[in-house]
Amino acid sequence: MAEPGSNRAPETGAFFQRDRQWHPAAFTPNYKSSVLRSPQKALLSFDNTLSELTGPVFGHAMLGELDNDLIHNFAKAGESAIGERIIVHGRVLDERGKGVPGVLLEFWQANAGGRYRHKKDGYLAPLDPNFGGCGRTITGEDGSYAFRTVRPGPYPWPNGPNDWRPAHIHFSVFGHGFAQRLITQMYFEGDPLIWRCPIVGGISNKEAVEALIAALDMQSTIPMDALAYKFDIVLRGRRSTLFENRPEGN
Repeated sequence: MAEPGSNRAPETGAFFQRDRQWHPAAFTPNYKSSVLRSPQKALLSFDNTLSELTGPVFGHAMLGELDNDLIHNFAKAGESAIGERIIVHGRVLDERGKGVPGVLLEFWQANAGGRYRHKKDGYLAPLDPNFGGCGRTITGEDGSYAFRTVRPGPYPWPNGPNDWRPAHIHFSVFGHGFAQRLITQMYFEGDPLIWRCPIVGGISNKEAVEALIAALDMQSTIPMDALAYKFDIVLRGRRSTLFENRPEGN
């Protein structure tokens, strides 16, 4: 992806083949919502159309000063969100380990009590009047990003008689156009609810689950203020040009 205003042309060419064993199956009955959401017929692969690749696009000037500070971006003047203050940071990379610059990241989460600011959230935990639960940022030249927030709380959900979601933060990763979008979740190191979650249970590869868990990063903490967690997001990479002396194409 080329950042707007730069002279770098976006990469083109085929992507590496998707590893279906790494991703969760679409049909996982223990996660009840997947029963109706999962496709009923064989999957078909389509390339993006020209209109999907070229627009609509986002402008980097659209971000506000506090968009990456969920502790203050919804708070009244002089106040802040309630909860364990944390920094989440990392890089957006491709499969070759190359940083992806200029990526719009959006993130949203429950508050410290495990409740979303959503009119249909029926959990009895209180709302925090100074916490909106969403923000956004753009990755730097090396694919790096960072934002401040409070650690979200776990919450019950009506999937089973006593199912609880582990603490998590949702991420949306935008590509060249809004039709290119990845949605994922980040969990927290040491949370015992991760391995009890039916959604996580739909991922058969233990290493794939561990890739969704942010590691506590004491080197990046702010003393007497905020703990830090490191979370990298890895996107599929593009194959390099096929050369006669490199039949594998990479």
